[in-house]
Amino acid sequence: MANRNFTQVTEFILIGVSERPDLQIPLFFVFLVIYGLTVTGNLSIITLTSVDSRLQTPMYFFLRHLAIINLGNSTVIVPKMLISILVKKHTTSFYECATQLGGFLVFIVAEIFMLAVMAYDRYEAICNPLLYMVVVSRQACFLLVSLTYFYSFSTAVVVSCSVFSVSYCSSNVINHFYCDTVPLLALSCSDASFPETVVFISASTNLMFSITVVVASYFNIILSILRIHSSEGRKRAFSTCASHMTAVSIFYGTLLFMYLQPRNNHSLDTDKLTSVFYTLVIPMLNPMIYSLRNKEVKAALRKFLTNY
Repeated sequence: MANRNFTQVTEFILIGVSERPDLQIPLFFVFLVIYGLTVTGNLSIITLTSVDSRLQTPMYFFLRHLAIINLGNSTVIVPKMLISILVKKHTTSFYECATQLGGFLVFIVAEIFMLAVMAYDRYEAICNPLLYMVVVSRQACFLLVSLTYFYSFSTAVVVSCSVFSVSYCSSNVINHFYCDTVPLLALSCSDASFPETVVFISASTNLMFSITVVVASYFNIILSILRIHSSEGRKRAFSTCASHMTAVSIFYGTLLFMYLQPRNNHSLDTDKLTSVFYTLVIPMLNPMIYSLRNKEVKAALRKFLTNY
């Protein structure tokens, strides 16, 4: 057999959201505005739930960490993308790519499980109100959040190491705007069956477990609400979880759309558009979803601005 001389890849080229030159400046300003709103909204949630005495409940404790996760998820991706558009340099080093992938996985897995934890919190609040503060105690809250971060970090390490255990020695052009598992493995010049299996098992297990928790929690919540005799009581109970139901529907709907597409219709361009939604748009929307329908958050914001 003839000898083949492969050059090990030391950097990758990110194509970005679009290759059209005339769209680069408009995309830059659109993503800059979205990121600005994301930072402002999530920092506001983090600040209000930290300083306001009325927001020191388990629900707002979990909401604070969801805001931290959303902020982290956007920050891992958007600043690098904005700089690439501005200076017209789309290259990223091998280790920068690995770090970005690891950071993205930490926050996306943490968000999947934090939404499940928040669904369980709403289940206990509505279905077991008398035991709520006992079951969802301060220690239980810290334990649930710590386990979420620990598991997401562990998953990110395992998946990232698997993805970068293969050889990249021919094409280094990534058809994406950040380093993600699928477009990276598409460039591999060695057998990628093992990392593909790891990615599939991790993604499917995480998604199915969290969706099961969310569906089971809200199934019982709906049954409990229907048992309430007064319409005012039903309305009050429903309002406490309406924001979370909205956020969950948008987030899981986006992920399911991405992963449940027929294989013959699946494309990296579709993945890019879907990724824009759950890495940029959802972190911007969540603070609005949880604040616009929440009287306590709006009251805390008015109090904070008045005092400031």
